[in-house]
Amino acid sequence: MKILITGINGFVGSNFTEKWRESHTLYGIDIRQPKVKGVVQTYSWDELQDVPKVDAIVHLAGKAHDTKNESLAQDYFDINVGLTKKIFEYFLQSDAKTFVFFSSVKAAKDSTEGVVLKEDVVPEPIGPYGESKIKAEEYLFRKLPEVDSLNKKLFIVRPCMIHGPGNKGNLNLLYNVVSKGVPWPLGSYENRRSFCSIDNIAYVVEQLIVKENIENGIYHVCDDEALSTNELIALIAQSVNKSPRIWKLPKGLMNTFAAVGGALRLPLTKERLQKLTENYVVSNEKIKKALNIDHMPVSAEEGLTKTLKSFQDK
Repeated sequence: MKILITGINGFVGSNFTEKWRESHTLYGIDIRQPKVKGVVQTYSWDELQDVPKVDAIVHLAGKAHDTKNESLAQDYFDINVGLTKKIFEYFLQSDAKTFVFFSSVKAAKDSTEGVVLKEDVVPEPIGPYGESKIKAEEYLFRKLPEVDSLNKKLFIVRPCMIHGPGNKGNLNLLYNVVSKGVPWPLGSYENRRSFCSIDNIAYVVEQLIVKENIENGIYHVCDDEALSTNELIALIAQSVNKSPRIWKLPKGLMNTFAAVGGALRLPLTKERLQKLTENYVVSNEKIKKALNIDHMPVSAEEGLTKTLKSFQDK
């Protein structure tokens, strides 16, 4: 297949290039246009009309969630909605048959306490990142009749936290803490979270492109198994040949400490404690059914072990 990937030089795009370049002809759009092995050419957004005919477009480009809350809310909408409209209008006029939009589970829910997140949930995003992603989704759904009339395909994928080689997010920060032997003080909290290996999301998107008769719509993508933070800490410790140092301090003590953490500008605040200990479990049954598979190619433990090893190899 001839595939155009927007945001091709980012974390996800770089990994897709690595995995697909032997099987497909790849073109890119990005704000940076370095020469990359396996990519015929990368264009700027102003050069969109110069892109050759392709079979599919994978739209990765967007503004990622800012964990430091330093970005302006409008920036999310300008990029996550604005660029989506621009590339999708190009798709409708082009010969490409398949469009894959990268949204996020955060477009559906910011928290999933007590439930497993499925595609039929009524979206309740919190914050400009999730809100901008759902706005982009709503725009695409309004275009579905036109997509159908042109005999094209539209897939919206909502991955969980994607990890893999080159990952620079919270998992990398946690790895740095644990690898230095710093104890994990939140062992008393039992939570479960869904993750998404870059191997699994690359497999899913490729299948959406090459397979026929997959229904248009939204698909959540994650590893088959949800893991607790304590299990993740243990995997990180194992990857650096250390014993996990998990302290089960009383929840009341940690809640009190977090309550005053914000005022004292301490690392642990009430909001951060909630994010570190909350449940966020996602179902991937719909996408597995669509692809006619029983399980994802890579297990959660296998994928995380591979990612953690990549941190060592840097």
